[in-house]
Parts: sequence; C-alpha cells; structure tokens
Amino acid sequence: MFDALSNVRWLGVAAAFVPYFVLGGLWFTVLFPGPYWRSLGKPAPTEKPAAIFIIGPALCSLVITITTAVLLRALHVDSYASGLQFGAMLGFGYLVANTVNIAINPNIPRPLFYGLISGGFHLTGLLIVTTILVAMR
Repeated sequence: MFDALSNVRWLGVAAAFVPYFVLGGLWFTVLFPGPYWRSLGKPAPTEKPAAIFIIGPALCSLVITITTAVLLRALHVDSYASGLQFGAMLGFGYLVANTVNIAINPNIPRPLFYGLISGGFHLTGLLIVTTILVAMR
C-alpha cells in the first residue's frame, strides 16, 4: 500500500488542494461567517487573522489531499462514482465525525452546529478533492 505514494499524481494533488483550500476561505468568510462564529459563541473578529489561521488550515488541507490521493491509488478507485462514494465515506466517517468529536468540549457552546458548519466544509471539500484526483489519475 505504501508504494502508492510513489504513484501519486502530484499535479493532481496540487489541482485538488487549491480548490479545497480556497473553499475553506470562502466557506468561513463569505458563505457562512455568521453561523460559524455563532457556533463558537463568539462575535466575528474585526482584525485580520494571525498567519497560523491561514497556514495551519492550508497544511491540514494539503495533508488530507495527499492522504486521499494515496488511498485512492492503493484502493484502485478509478471511476467518478467510486471516487464520490469514497469521498463521502471518508468525509462522513473521518472528517465530519472527528470535527464533531473535537467540538464536543466545554469551549464550544454549540458543538453540533459547529460540526454541521465545519464538517460540511470538509465533506464538500473532500468530494471536490476526490473528483479532481480521479479525473487526473
């Protein structure tokens, strides 16, 4: 399975990573900023975010994209239908579930709402990632 890393199409990884990362920026600042901040029980910030709030999600999105590319190769997922099924399974089974699990703590007053907003982003992003990776196999 780990030899799948050497067979990854890195151009596909780059092509899939960019829209995933851009979607995150749009999701939390243009599409759902109010609901996102309400889920955290905080007002929207008025100042520019620190670099870690841009670089951190970018690195995490890149790791998720690379891991997805390796798994798609190792499991021989090569059709759009299979790619979308795989993306939905990973999205719900890992990203949405983990997002909700992380949110269930005293620091997030509305964990299920937060899970819906942030998990929805990751599910949507992963479906885009798997579609692009399958297209560029």
